[in-house]
Amino acid sequence: MHLKVLLPSRILVDTEVAGITAESPRGEFCLLPRHIDWVAPLVPGILTYIQADQQETHLAVDHGILVKCKDRVLVSVRNGSIGPELGTLRQTVDREFAVLDEKERKARQAVAKLESGFIRQFLRIET
Repeated sequence: MHLKVLLPSRILVDTEVAGITAESPRGEFCLLPRHIDWVAPLVPGILTYIQADQQETHLAVDHGILVKCKDRVLVSVRNGSIGPELGTLRQTVDREFAVLDEKERKARQAVAKLESGFIRQFLRIET
């Protein structure tokens, strides 16, 4: 299978693999070359792939989607990183991606305040 992991700004991984393990909201799953075509949302966690030489590589990935079509697997995530150790990657997921979610929540709150202020001003103008 050919795995390509896409971030908004670059391609993180583009390689041949023998198998992939990832995490979805329903739990962990594994894809092998003869697996049926598959689409799954991804949650922040660890994506592991086995290279042709049987070496395992681990990636920390944020929310995203995985699509397997024939012998190609495309993964698109908001953020991701390759790490040397599994324990370090788990800490990266917990620390960095949680911070991103907190920033996103604060940004949404700010936009909601701006929208409500705009509506109040608009209503004052009409009266």
